[in-house]
Amino acid sequence: MYVHLKLVKEPWPSDRWQTFFDRAWPLFKIWYESEGLEKRPDLVTCRSVLELHMPELIPVYNTLCRLAKNDDVASRFLSMWCPPPYMAGCSQVAWTKGAPTLIRNYDFDPRYFDGRLRYTEYVKPVIGIQDSAWGLLDGMNADGLALSLAFGGRKVWGAGFGIPLVIRYVLETCSTTDEACEALKRIPVHMGYNVTVVDKSGKYATVYMNHDRPAQVIYQAVACNHQHQVEWDEYAAFTHTIERKHHLEHSIAQPKLTRAALIKQFLKPPLYSQQYLRGFGTLYTAAYDLDKGRVQIIWPEKQVEASFKKFEEQEVQVVLLKPVGRYLAK
Repeated sequence: MYVHLKLVKEPWPSDRWQTFFDRAWPLFKIWYESEGLEKRPDLVTCRSVLELHMPELIPVYNTLCRLAKNDDVASRFLSMWCPPPYMAGCSQVAWTKGAPTLIRNYDFDPRYFDGRLRYTEYVKPVIGIQDSAWGLLDGMNADGLALSLAFGGRKVWGAGFGIPLVIRYVLETCSTTDEACEALKRIPVHMGYNVTVVDKSGKYATVYMNHDRPAQVIYQAVACNHQHQVEWDEYAAFTHTIERKHHLEHSIAQPKLTRAALIKQFLKPPLYSQQYLRGFGTLYTAAYDLDKGRVQIIWPEKQVEASFKKFEEQEVQVVLLKPVGRYLAK
C-alpha cells in the first residue's frame, strides 16, 4: 500500500488544476452524491452562503467553477456547503519552545487522499496539504500562521461548511492566532472539528468547532479526536484518542524534550497508526516551522520539505504497508 504526494506550485488555478480535477471528479462525485443528490443544497444556496461567509474567496471559486465547466453538481461540491459527513483521525500539537512549529499526523483512508502539497497565491501565499480539490487539511501562510484540523469525535452534523475550506479561508485572510480564532468562531461548520492554530509569535490555541454549539477557543497546545470529554465511546476506543492526547500532553511537559525528538514520536505508536484498511492510518506527519516558512512532510523512511523561499516541484511515493505475502513467501 502506497501514498503519493505531488508538490505543485500553481499560484492561481489553471489548466494544471483542471487536469487534476477532471481526473478526480468522478470519485468526488460518487462521494458527494452518496446520500442522494437531493440531500445536497442547490447551487444558489451554495453560492450565497460562500458570498456571505467567505467573500474573499469568490474570485477563485468562480475560476474553479469555470475550470469545472460550470457543471452544476461540481460547483455545488466546490462550495463545500453541507457536504456528506466524513471523519478522520489526527493528532496535533503547537510547539513553542523555540521556533514556533505546528506538528501533526493526518490519519485517514489513503484511497481518499488528494495527494497534493500545493503552493498557491489566491489571496495570500499559502502552502498546505490539499483536500476536496481546493480545501486544506493543514497549512501555513507567508505571514507566519499555521492551522491543522482534527475530527472532533461527535456524531452531530447539519448545515455548515466542510472544514477543509474553512482552513483554506483562514489562511487566506488572517495573519495571527487571534485573527484566526475570530474567523473560526464566526464560520458555520457541518460537523465537530478541533482546529489547532499557532503563529510566528508563538501564540497558540485550539478551537472546538461544532454545528450545534458556539465555537470555543481553548488555549491548549494539543488536540486529538475528542473535545472536553469523549462523546462517542466506540470511535474514541477505536482511535485511542484519549491515549494519544495524554501521550502528547505528557511529552511536551518534559523540560528536556526537543522539537526533533517530538517529531520522532509522531512516527511511532500510539501517535502513528497503520489501520489503513479501517480508514485510520497515518498518511503523513507535517511540521510547519513558522520562523523559516518551511514545512517538512515526514514518513518513517522518507521526507520532503518546501518553503516560501524554495519550493521544488516533485512527486514522492511512500510505502505505507508492505505486502505480507511477499515476506511469507521467503
